[in-house]
Amino acid sequence: MTDKLPRRIGGDGDGPAETPTERLLREAMGARASLVTADSLRPAAPPKSRIRRLRPVYAVTVPLGLAAAMALGVLTFHGEPVAHDQVPPPAATVTTSPSPTAEPTTSPSPTATATDTGTPTGEPETDVRPANGTPSSGPSATNTLPVGPASSYNLRGVKFKVPAGWKAVQLSASRVCVLSPGAPTDPQPGWTSAQCEPYGVLVVAYNSPDELDGGAWPTMADLGSESGWGHQPNCPVWGRPYVPANGYSSIGTPVRTRDIVAGKTIDKTQWQVTCQPGDTFTAQLWGLSSDQVFVVANGLKSDYQPALVSILDTLDVSGHQPPASATASGTDIGITVDGLVTGQQIPDDGSPTTFSVTFKNTGKTAYAQVTPHVVAESYGGSQPTVHGTLERQDGAVWTPVDLNRPGAGKPGIAGSFALAPGQSVTLKYRMKLTKEDGAGVMPVTAEALSIPADGPAVTVGQHTVPVRVTAK
Repeated sequence: MTDKLPRRIGGDGDGPAETPTERLLREAMGARASLVTADSLRPAAPPKSRIRRLRPVYAVTVPLGLAAAMALGVLTFHGEPVAHDQVPPPAATVTTSPSPTAEPTTSPSPTATATDTGTPTGEPETDVRPANGTPSSGPSATNTLPVGPASSYNLRGVKFKVPAGWKAVQLSASRVCVLSPGAPTDPQPGWTSAQCEPYGVLVVAYNSPDELDGGAWPTMADLGSESGWGHQPNCPVWGRPYVPANGYSSIGTPVRTRDIVAGKTIDKTQWQVTCQPGDTFTAQLWGLSSDQVFVVANGLKSDYQPALVSILDTLDVSGHQPPASATASGTDIGITVDGLVTGQQIPDDGSPTTFSVTFKNTGKTAYAQVTPHVVAESYGGSQPTVHGTLERQDGAVWTPVDLNRPGAGKPGIAGSFALAPGQSVTLKYRMKLTKEDGAGVMPVTAEALSIPADGPAVTVGQHTVPVRVTAK
């Protein structure tokens, strides 16, 4: 009778021998058990909840023959007995492939960003009373001063910049009104743009003697008048200009100053004018005597004063032809000054300022006698005369000469020289100012005089350099 069960192999005497299938199963299970270590054991759960991590799964690779044998043993298939030869078992190959570990991921929630809602804030307002006396609300000048580039304007060769937001309105051949942003846009009782004040700045440029005749306004005579506004019966009160029925109630003492504009001396006179109690305005008048160019601002709001100053600062009169009557001197003798420039600071501490003056005959007339004349014009810091001294260098000697313009009568002819066409003569001067000469703008004028034997002196050349006297 044939044994249908697998034959057992060997044995150690203490137990029954095992079949080849049992041996293969035992070795495979032992190899699998050897992979279990303390590191692969799952740790105890922590005291608080945490995200669970997926543990790696280890796969065991078993040879194809061993897998078949295991299947036979599990299913108890009965085959033929195998040989008794001891065959070394195949080495079990184990490959571990940890599966990907799931990491916790978080999606950032949208962050709220603060944005400006653009809610407008209250703007300051200024009450402006129209002609009927009813207050009306309008934006203050600080809100009506636009920021932007200025535009250029040319009035008879007089160039200046029109501030951003302002508007130039030509009134006549010699006048232009530069209206501020606060000027009315609709018709207003008692006011038109032709009147200009109080909403604008008037610029005037004369270029013929006829324009200065017949009661022209403004003129240099108005700058020197004690009551320069007595003949202007209008009351340019901001918001409600009108003509006073009985003239002005009072005109304050004029305040006169001198400054430098366009490289030249400019005179300014300012008045405080009262039309009637409660209605007061400021009148401002500037004049360039050598060019007969004027700037007027009457009743202009103080908020617009910086724009007014910018108009003055940008004045350029180099292209303007002044009236012949405004130029008292001829042009035969060209004069240049070295060592003294426009705006130069001259101390009043007695320290010397040295400069030279060159007289050149640029005409066709030969002058047998040209008398040099250098004077310091009176100014706000020293009225009516300048207290300093002036010396002219004659060879190795410094000769004192009068620093002030001479009074009535003919000036002296000391230092005179002949000057043929094309020739030039240079003289050196030394000026000292004293503490009695206060701070201010002082014009220094160099003149070439032709003094005939029987007649008044004739100015045939002139050049002025405005300087700033500083107190030390």
